[in-house]
Amino acid sequence: MSDASSATARSTIGTRPGRLAEFWRYFRENRGAVIGLYVFAVFVFVAVFANLLAPYDPTEQFRAHTLQPPVWQEGGTWAFPLGTDAVGRDMLSRLLYGARFSFFVGIVVVVVAATGGILLGLIAGFAPRWLDTVIMRLMDIILAFPSLLLALVLVAILGPTLLNAMIAIALVLQPHYVRLTRASVLNERTKDYVTSARVVGAGTLRTMFVTVLPNCLAPIIVQAALSFSTAILDAAALGFLGMGAQPPTPEWGTMLADAREFVLRAWWVVTLPGLAILVTVLSINLMGDGLRDALDPKLKRS
Repeated sequence: MSDASSATARSTIGTRPGRLAEFWRYFRENRGAVIGLYVFAVFVFVAVFANLLAPYDPTEQFRAHTLQPPVWQEGGTWAFPLGTDAVGRDMLSRLLYGARFSFFVGIVVVVVAATGGILLGLIAGFAPRWLDTVIMRLMDIILAFPSLLLALVLVAILGPTLLNAMIAIALVLQPHYVRLTRASVLNERTKDYVTSARVVGAGTLRTMFVTVLPNCLAPIIVQAALSFSTAILDAAALGFLGMGAQPPTPEWGTMLADAREFVLRAWWVVTLPGLAILVTVLSINLMGDGLRDALDPKLKRS
C-alpha cells in the first residue's frame, strides 16, 4: 500500500509543471510582454556584440562625409546606411555602441540600487521602531525631491561623468527598493513559517536573508525591471544636459545633445537616437508588466 502511494505521489510530482514552466505559461499570456522580451533580447545581443556588428569605430571621423543622409534618402550611401553626424562619425556604429553603454548603465544602477535598498529595507523591517522611523523618514526626504533634479544636484557635486551619473541615479532609485522591501518584510514576518524558523533556533540574520528575503523577491524583480528602463532614461537625460557621459562617448543622450542644432537639416542625427531610447525603454516596460502578471499570485488566473 505504501509503495502504491509513493508511486502515485511520484507520478503527481512528475506531471506537475516546474516553477519556470509555470512562470513562462503566465508570462506568455501577455503578448506585449513577449514582444518586449524579444526586443530586449535583441538589445542585449547588440550590446554584447557591438564591436563585431559595428562597421566602424564609434569615434572615427570621416570629414568628407559630414551629415551624410541615410541610404534610403537622396544622397545616401551604403557605406553609411544610417548616415553620419556633424563630424562624420557613422551613426549605425554609434547607435550599436550606445546600446552597450545603456545596458551597462542599467545593470550597474539596478545592482547598486537594489543591493542597498534591499539591505535597508530588511533592516527597517526587523529593526526597533525608532530605527525604522529614521530610515523611512530619510527615504521620504529623498522621494520628496524630483528624481532628475536630485540626480542633477548629485552629479554637479560629484562631477559630470558617466560613472557619477550612475551613482546619482542609483541613489535616487534606492528609496523605491527600501519601501518595497520593508512592506514585503512586514507582511511576511508575521506568518507561520517565520515563527517556526525562530522556534527551531534561527537567528535574526538567518531569518532575514534565508527565511524572509526569498519570499519578498517577486515584487523586487518587477521593480528591478522597471528601474532598468528608468535608469536608461535618466542617464540619457543627464547626458543630454551635459551632466552624464561626455563627448565623444557614443551614449544616446549625449548623441541627442550633440545633434540639437541639426534638427531641421539633418533629422536622422536626432531621430535615430531618440527612437533607440524609445524602443528600448518601451520593451523593458512591457516586459516588466509581464513579470508582474507572472510573479504576482493575485493576478494569476486559475
